[in-house]
Amino acid sequence: MTRFADFTEIFAPYVDADTWQAIADLPISGIVSDSRAVKQGEVFTLLSVNPDTAQKAKSYIIGLNSVAVLSEISASDMGFDTANPPPMPIVHIADLRLMLGDFIQAYLQAVQTVSLPKIIATTGTNGKTTISQLTAQLIDNSGMACAIMGTAGNGRLASLVQSTHTTSEVGKVHEFLHRMGADGVQVVSLEASSHGLHQHRLQGVPVEVAIFSNLSRDHLDYHSDMDDYASTKAMLFDKGYFKGLHHAIINIDDEFGARLASGLQRRLTEYTLDDLTLWTYSTQNPHANFFADNIRPSLSGVDMDVSTPFGKLSLTSPLLGLFNVGNLLASMAGFLALYPMHFDKLPQLVARLQGARGRMQRVETTGKQGCFIVDYAHTPDALVQVLTGLKAHCTGDLWAVFGCGGDRDKGKRPLMAKAGVSLADKVVLTADNPRSEDPLMILKDMQVGLSCEEHYKLIIEPDRRQAITYALTHAKPDDIVVIAGKGHETYQEIKGVRHDFDDVMVIQDIAKNL
Repeated sequence: MTRFADFTEIFAPYVDADTWQAIADLPISGIVSDSRAVKQGEVFTLLSVNPDTAQKAKSYIIGLNSVAVLSEISASDMGFDTANPPPMPIVHIADLRLMLGDFIQAYLQAVQTVSLPKIIATTGTNGKTTISQLTAQLIDNSGMACAIMGTAGNGRLASLVQSTHTTSEVGKVHEFLHRMGADGVQVVSLEASSHGLHQHRLQGVPVEVAIFSNLSRDHLDYHSDMDDYASTKAMLFDKGYFKGLHHAIINIDDEFGARLASGLQRRLTEYTLDDLTLWTYSTQNPHANFFADNIRPSLSGVDMDVSTPFGKLSLTSPLLGLFNVGNLLASMAGFLALYPMHFDKLPQLVARLQGARGRMQRVETTGKQGCFIVDYAHTPDALVQVLTGLKAHCTGDLWAVFGCGGDRDKGKRPLMAKAGVSLADKVVLTADNPRSEDPLMILKDMQVGLSCEEHYKLIIEPDRRQAITYALTHAKPDDIVVIAGKGHETYQEIKGVRHDFDDVMVIQDIAKNL
């Protein structure tokens, strides 16, 4: 039977001698963070995730069958005292989230020893899903088993299981990695969201390769400002958090990425960190470690020449959009960080790549003919990248159909509309996931600051299906129609209810009847 005493080294810096003596011999049958799911003999972990957690903590504890509670809130702050003691030991660890992942991983290994997968983690505002999936495809197609964990789901590429979060809570992350190890998976390519990094959901994850894609406005409903958002992303490249990190791969075409790379290079020089390699990638700077030039886009993909630390390559990528050249460079670098011996295979591996679902996805239709693209772009920068990339291919009009999510950063709403009218010839503003908000109010927010000329470009249709119908009905054969914002999602959330809604299926259904 596993006991707390088996994890003395992990707990020693956080637990005083008296508390440790009281719990050291207690048996552990599991570690759970959901009070509703605790079984007898399991350890319940309580993180202070909301301002009202302390007020509710006592109600979580009363009635539990847990052997002990590990809590960021003290027993006294929960309302327990000597006259009214808790029903089980409560171990107060103020920085619990800074060691919880280590404990969970060690416990899982004590129950069943497995060889954990190597971890490639990607962070950035846009591109995380595409980079993580392209990296996984390169690894899979070269003969190794790779799984992914992120926005589009968790598991092997052919059998993804939907997830509620881009980066799951720390227990689920470690359970997933342990399960993949038990199944013989050699690599996991995961997405590291800013929420996940800030809340230390990846604590204890043995990240070996970290990739940074870009930084633009997003999640300012959570982060206090852009500096806070940026510093959170930078955590992935800090060996104080991820001690096993040996490759940092950074986009220096991005302003923050260039600063991040420069700062990391200074630290490497000052502290002689021989166990960490910095690789940069770019489509603009020939001094980058991975540099693409002579880029020739078409509606079939992109041809390019690529310089790498291992030599030069001529590649043909089936991925649409110039921004996907950067995503491809990041994926190649991540792949070569683990498997440099497969450099010569890259032309064949790249030619076999498929874009992530809902990321610059061309939708095949019967009936109405044309070029219809579904993309997850839901930030101003992402929308600019998608429209700019497609404008180079478009011989007719470029259409953009999109909205903004409810209960999220309202400041980006007019920026989204501005991006659309600046680059598209025709713009249809519609609902995204309005959540608890009135779609008409969201659409009103989006139009703030537009000129009269820009308003003339707009069609306002709050019903998303009707908005897509309008665009497809009026688009000419040589037009390109982009449906943006929801990408891979198969629902539309309205007033707390998730209704079935898949942009790809809606396009196909409408097109066959036109």
